[in-house]
Amino acid sequence: MTGDGAARILEIQLDGATIVRWNREVEHERQVALFDLMERNFFRLINGFAGPYRVILSLREANLIFKVSREEAHSEAEIALSMRPFRRIIKDYFLICDSYFQAIKSASPSRIEAIDMGRRGLHDEGAEKLREALADKVEIDDETARRLFTLICVLHIRG
Repeated sequence: MTGDGAARILEIQLDGATIVRWNREVEHERQVALFDLMERNFFRLINGFAGPYRVILSLREANLIFKVSREEAHSEAEIALSMRPFRRIIKDYFLICDSYFQAIKSASPSRIEAIDMGRRGLHDEGAEKLREALADKVEIDDETARRLFTLICVLHIRG
């Protein structure tokens, strides 16, 4: 990816109508993903307007919606992705995250490490699936895909 300063997300929000109150662990994951994403990301619309971009992520029916606007708010695009291909990964990711958060309370370091490796593997799989789903609409790097996948998972938590 190039170092183009316009090919980035300047601001990202999760749709307020989608948000529920999260537990402490989920809130921490959300904050870390947002912080890391703002520190460093690569995001460029393919055949679209140049950035930097403001993005609002939301769920509408069975779709993930990226509402993308330009910094000056003169241009807008909406990208919809079906969530069907992500359902299994998100479900498995939630299950392994729950196991991980339970394990850090009482399990041995080797058990925690094994669960964390599985958690990271599923996270990588979800991020790669996101990159593939966006490939003809948005170009993103691996780290941006990982952070966005975390935020997509957070959007799926229903309290």
